[in-house]
Amino acid sequence: MQGYVLNLVKVRDEDLIVTILSENFTYTAYRFYGARHSNINIGYKIDFELEINIKSTIPRLKDVIQLNFPWLLDSKKLYFWQMYIKLFYHHLKDTEELDIFYFHLLDDLVVKLTKQNPKRAILENYVKLCEFEGRLHDDFVCLLCDEPIDENISLVRGFLATHSACNYGKNFELQKIEDFFHNKSLIEFDEEEVDYLWNIILQGL
Repeated sequence: MQGYVLNLVKVRDEDLIVTILSENFTYTAYRFYGARHSNINIGYKIDFELEINIKSTIPRLKDVIQLNFPWLLDSKKLYFWQMYIKLFYHHLKDTEELDIFYFHLLDDLVVKLTKQNPKRAILENYVKLCEFEGRLHDDFVCLLCDEPIDENISLVRGFLATHSACNYGKNFELQKIEDFFHNKSLIEFDEEEVDYLWNIILQGL
């Protein structure tokens, strides 16, 4: 089967506890250290097998083959990708059975990162995640004062909307945020705005 490495925990003698997102499940498996083993890291997509042992509480990870991305040697893209994967891990932590949407969401992002700026690609991906989970609040009612937003808008964690005056955060044109949520595109946003949105998702998915 195939999956994305969401988390690694080193244990004795360089062995690893590995969390993997597959199409419908997250697996936690034990990987023994060995010179012949394929190198794995957070964010890698791998082909793998799980070996069940009645003497162990978790399966053994074996026959691992790394599935390369076209941009894997691009340090900038890999850096932002791994940051997102770490956030993804904490978002899905303690969840074992999942909709295939999450696996395909990462597949789509891998393709987009081939040609797109990493922050923009990840932010657009995150909006799709919020929409799927029913957390994309496009009614634009202020989180803080519960009044409708009809002009300037600011966003907080989870891309929840507030009046700029209520949040004292960065001011965005309401129409730009509406277009972003609807079209899942940041084409109208400048780099400063993209950086601001990026810092929001670093607070947690």
